Amino acid sequence: MESEVDGILVAAHELKAPLAVLRQLALALGEISVDDEEIRTEMIKVSERAMRQVNDLAKMRRLEEGMFKMEPVAVREVCDAVTSELKYLFEAGERELLVKYTNRSRLAMANRELLQSVIYNFLINAVHYSNKNTRSQLSVFETKGKLRVAVRDFGPTLPTDIFKELKTGQILKPTSIAMRPGSSGLGLYIASKFAQFMNAEIGAVRHQDGTSFYVNLPVSRQMSLF
Repeated sequence: MESEVDGILVAAHELKAPLAVLRQLALALGEISVDDEEIRTEMIKVSERAMRQVNDLAKMRRLEEGMFKMEPVAVREVCDAVTSELKYLFEAGERELLVKYTNRSRLAMANRELLQSVIYNFLINAVHYSNKNTRSQLSVFETKGKLRVAVRDFGPTLPTDIFKELKTGQILKPTSIAMRPGSSGLGLYIASKFAQFMNAEIGAVRHQDGTSFYVNLPVSRQMSLF
């Protein structure tokens, strides 16, 4: 099984270079029409998501090697970093992202790099399933002694089988989500594995017009210097 995973990783790494070239070509395009701008934005989103997932797959392979330390992490700062990274994708598609922080506890026990990947995967879905008439939202708040980071999107209803797996706090395998074409079942699987490593939980709340994906993090008892 390990050799099979390693083979997948080798193949994935081979794809990184052409994906990076595709992204750069899309960014380098000059003045174009409104319709072509939408195509360019989609090219950038697809290439960046694929490159990020290649990197995340490599991280999964190293989880048990002691490469990722657990420590007090300032959750708002991680959210700020991810939203800053993805800001241009929302703006390019004239999408809106609302960020709302109401948590009093600022620190969670986590790994900053892994948490950043979890939030990134949630937000990528939100970019994909937002439009000019909807507002995606990233929220950080406290619930039942945990710090919750939640991302609300406006995509199609989450299938029952995926929803049930999320209720257990773990996606068992990468699964395509038929009702959400373009959505990243692999991204949810990666987020599940990273959350499990951090002793955190991922889950989802279904709405009539979308889904909120969340991760619950253990609160750090270390007092913030701020």
